[in-house]
Amino acid sequence: PALRGLVRFDWNALDTWLEEDEIVYGHARNPYHRIDVLASSRHVRVEIDGVTVADSVRPVVLFESGLRPRYYLPLTDVRTELLTSSDSATHCPYKGTASYHSVRVNGKVHEDVVWYYPTPLFESIRIAGLVCFYDEKVDVLVDGVHT
Repeated sequence: PALRGLVRFDWNALDTWLEEDEIVYGHARNPYHRIDVLASSRHVRVEIDGVTVADSVRPVVLFESGLRPRYYLPLTDVRTELLTSSDSATHCPYKGTASYHSVRVNGKVHEDVVWYYPTPLFESIRIAGLVCFYDEKVDVLVDGVHT
């Protein structure tokens, strides 16, 4: 209590943080946080402004402690001609560094609504080469039901 308000931790003050010999992405890991990645045959359809952008029966579902399930889809099930690369990136200590795509539909660009991990960390390796849609910003239907 005597130091409250007097000490500040500046995460960005160092170039790299390590846990043992592994780089820490975003923030330190919680030992009670869990990631499970499972193959599925659920029917996942993604729509933006009424246009189907992805349709798959081969999703990989990523379950992460405290978060909603995320459906990662093969690029062959995505209308990639609607995607445009983004310079955005985010960091997750459990999955690695994510890159983003925006989607152009009906003349409107929907910024950073698709992400992927080019080189995911070991515990999430099964999402390599797959994309996920930001279901808070687009319509994701799983077996006909909005998520």
